[in-house]
Formats: sequence, C-alpha cells, structure tokens
Amino acid sequence: MSGSAWSKTIPLKEQLRVTKRIFRFAHPFRFQFLIALLFSIALSLVNVVAPRIIQIYMDDYLAVGNVTTNISVFFAMAYLGSILLKMLVTYLQRYIFSMASEQTVENIRNAVFRKINQLGMRYYDTTPAGSIVSRVTNDTETIKEFWNVFLALAEGIFSIVTVFIAMWTLDKQISLLFIVFVPIMAGLIWYYQKYSTRVYRTMRERLSQLNTKLNESISGMAIIQQFRQEKRLRAEFDQINDDYSKGRVAMVQMNALMLMPVVNLLQAIALAIVLWLFGYQTLNGVVELGVIYAFTTYIQNFFRPMGMMMDNLSALQDGIVSSSRVLSVLDNAELAPSQPEDSELEIIQGRIEFKDVSFSYDGKQDVLKDISFTANPGETVALVGHTGSGKSSIINVLLRFYEFEKGDILIDGKSIKTYPIDEIRSKIGLVLQDSFLFYGDISHNIRLMNKGYSDRDIEAAAAFVHADSFIESLPGGYHAKVIERGASYSSGERQLISFARTILRDPKVLILDEATANIDTETELLIQESMRKMREGRTTIAIAHRLSTIRDAHLILVLDKGRVIERGTHEELIAKRGTYYDMYMLQSMND
Repeated sequence: MSGSAWSKTIPLKEQLRVTKRIFRFAHPFRFQFLIALLFSIALSLVNVVAPRIIQIYMDDYLAVGNVTTNISVFFAMAYLGSILLKMLVTYLQRYIFSMASEQTVENIRNAVFRKINQLGMRYYDTTPAGSIVSRVTNDTETIKEFWNVFLALAEGIFSIVTVFIAMWTLDKQISLLFIVFVPIMAGLIWYYQKYSTRVYRTMRERLSQLNTKLNESISGMAIIQQFRQEKRLRAEFDQINDDYSKGRVAMVQMNALMLMPVVNLLQAIALAIVLWLFGYQTLNGVVELGVIYAFTTYIQNFFRPMGMMMDNLSALQDGIVSSSRVLSVLDNAELAPSQPEDSELEIIQGRIEFKDVSFSYDGKQDVLKDISFTANPGETVALVGHTGSGKSSIINVLLRFYEFEKGDILIDGKSIKTYPIDEIRSKIGLVLQDSFLFYGDISHNIRLMNKGYSDRDIEAAAAFVHADSFIESLPGGYHAKVIERGASYSSGERQLISFARTILRDPKVLILDEATANIDTETELLIQESMRKMREGRTTIAIAHRLSTIRDAHLILVLDKGRVIERGTHEELIAKRGTYYDMYMLQSMND
C-alpha cells in the first residue's frame, strides 16, 4: 500500500492547483458564496460589539455606582439584541453557504457522471467498478465538507482582524502580544498540511479498495456461495477493512494531537500572560474590570476562529485528496472514439465493409489482423472461432467502443468515423449473450427512458419477437416488476425482452453476440424464430456459438488468433473439411 501514488504527500503547489480547479465548479453560485461571506463579516462585527456592551456597562455605570433600572434594562436589551442578531446572521450565513455548497457538489457530481459516460471501454477494462463508484459518491460528498473550510477560513480571518482592532482600542501594548501567536499558528498549519495529506490519501485509497471489494462481492455472490468462497472473501474484506480502520486511527491521532488541543494550549498561555500583565498594571494604577472582561472575551474570540480553522484543516486535506481523485477522472484521456457532431450523414441501407482492419487493446499486440469482409443489406455474416479468436473485437470496433489502428470500416460506402455517434447507436442494434435488465418494469426496459415510443409501439415490438405471450401472462403485464439485473426471469425471457428493446428502434444493422448461448431449451425455438424475423431485411453480423444456428448465413468467417482463416457458406466450408468442418462435426457428435 505504501507504494501507491495515493499514499504520497501532495506538494503545496499541487494543492493550490487542485483547489483552483475545483473552485471553477463554484463559479455559477459565486453570488451566494459572496452573500455568505458578507454575513461572515457581519458576524465578526457582532462578536466584537457584544463584549463591548458589557464592558461599557461595567466600567461606566457599575464601577461608579451610576446605575438605574432604565440603564440596566437598556444594556440588557442591547446585549440580548446583539445575541439575537448573532443567531439570525449565523443562520443566514450557514443556510446560504450550505445551499451554495450543495449546488456546487451537485455540479461536480454531474460533471463526473457525464465524464464516465464519455470514457472509452479501455478505462473500464482497467478500473474496478467500486473505485469509480467511490469517486462519484464518497469523494464528491467529501468535497461538500471541503467548502466549509473556506467558510471557516473567512470567519477566522474576519474575526481575528476585528478582534485585534477591538483589543487595540482597549490596550495597544497588550494587543501587540497577539501578533506573536500568528506566525506560531502559521507554522502549525504548514506542518499539519505537509504531513496530513499522506494520511488522507492513504485513507481514501483504502476506502476505494473497500468499495471495490464490496461491489465485487455483491455482484459475484452467486459464484462465491456456489464455490464456498465466503471464508476467503471475508478474510480479504477484513484485511482491507482493517487497513482502512488503521488509516482512520492515524487520522484521529494526528487531529487529536495537532488541532484543538494545540489551540487551547495557546489560548491558555495567552490568557495567563494577559492576566499577569493586567495584574502588573494594577501595581502602577487602576485597571478597569470591564476592560479585563472584554479582553478575556476577545482572547476567546481570537483563538476560537483559529481553532475552527485548525479543525477544518482535516476537512481541507481530505477535500484536496478527494478533489484530486475526482479531477483524475475528469482529466482521463481514455475517451470513447470521437465522432463528428455536426455530420448529417445517415445510415440508409446498412452495408458494412471491413477493409484490412487491425486493432489492439494495449497498443502492442494486435487482436485483429487485416480483417476484410462485406455484409450487404439483408445478408447475414456469421463469425465463428475459439475463445480469443477476435469475434467480439470485431463487434467492439464496429460499435465504436474502441478505436482501430489500421484499415477502415465503411457503412454505405463511407467511413464509420464520419457518422455522428447518435446515428451509429440508433441504426446499429446490439443483442448480447447476457441480456442486462434495469430495475423497474418490463415497459421501462423495452423503452429505455425514450418517451418517443408509445405503449402500442412497445407492445408491437414485443409481439414481433414473440415476447408478448409470456409478458401478457405476468401479473401486471408490461408493467410487471423487474428486480436488479432481471434475476426473476429466465435467460430466454430476458433475451426476448432484449430483442423487443432492439427491434423497437428498427435498426438497419443487427449485431447478435452469441444471442442463443445461454438460452433454455423451453424458449430456444421461440428465440430462433424471433431471430429469423429480426434478420429479415437487415444487415446482420452474428457471433455464433452453436454452428447449427448459422447454417443459413450468407457468409461465415472462421477466425483464429485475430485472422480470418476460412470463409464461405456452410456448405462450402463443410466441403473444405477444414477448421469449420472439425468444429461442426465435434458439435454434432455432442448434440
């Protein structure tokens, strides 16, 4: 863990750069923050006035015996009024600032979520889902506390300045004493920020790992229980949780030693010195009691904001670490392949042509090597081959999940790179081997939030792929509940819903990624008939696991290690007695 980049100290220059960048998200709400700062100034003035009211009452009236009922009531009401005013100003300040900070964090969270929707698949290949979730939730939530630091800083500065001026008007010589404490506090702040970032970065990294392990365990719970891995997973989680707890303990120890205890110590020293000085002055003259009261109160008002600033240093460091983690996502250059937004090209026919396409996931080893083929409108091209042969990679580059390095892919004679991404996504329909259903109902999963489709459109799409019979038999029909990932439905039923979702959009190109691999025998014939209807009049590219399902394909490509080693129709490939023939005969014997 110690070797992680997130466990190292963030240099002061980098902290300032991170703070400056995160401030940009607050720009739309700058007027709310400004109003809150104005209330901070008002609060510091009220804090100065209240002790002065008591000081005047004590020295000018009580000490000289010049007190009447009216005067006592007047000063009591004046003091009460100052306290009520302080409560009102504090409420308005906190409320306005909190609202502005909430809106700022919402702005940041939206920006991060937009970014992760734009990131290329390579980012998700290398980044655990739990780590991404941690940045969108925990880190952005921490930034909310980060803004309170600046409120405390503003309050502290305004209070220190106003209190010092107030003390200066009472006793210039003694007030100069407090200037000495400023560099001492500055030194403590420097020391704290230098060493605390290392603790907070380590803690944040361990929290991210904790979320990653939790997400992985929940997602894979069926496998964990099936293979009786509960004890091993518990041990791993306990270790990560223990590491995180140690990070929290280190933070608490550091804060308990260096924050309020140090401030309270300095305050006690200052109070002792002031009382000694006032005592010394009484040897040479008279010191007014009201002045002593006001001075001791100002000492508290002088050090209390310092204590607040020191206390908020923990949130400052935590916020800087979280901000840097959020910015690392926003700065990530692993974007999805770019497409021209202003292009007006449309996919009319859906003719697909691969021309000598080569592609690598890591930029070093090609997983596709000089792939060339043509899929004409209304035709089906099937991709077969062993695991790792490159079948899914062809689909990935066709759907623009990844950028290919060499060659070109043409749609209707034009490069795929010249089409707007919305046109590609709307005109190319994808059905995966494992159909993903979202929490909600069946209608929601077919429509996918597109309000442009009516209930009649959804029912027609379901009927087209023969999904209507099982949907209408459910309690609630098209509004039947779908739990997470559609776990309450069979694989065949989930696939039929996925077919309806795809056919609703009437794509010109249809991609079937082993769409029948996990289908139960009860619905297999229904699926096969649905696929046949879906393929009619569309360009279809199908990754096939069961070779019997692609016997009618117009072209079959046999892939091995990223290359096309055989091509032809089913009959032509069987006649060649090559790799395809061996695969087909092996499956025939196993059926």
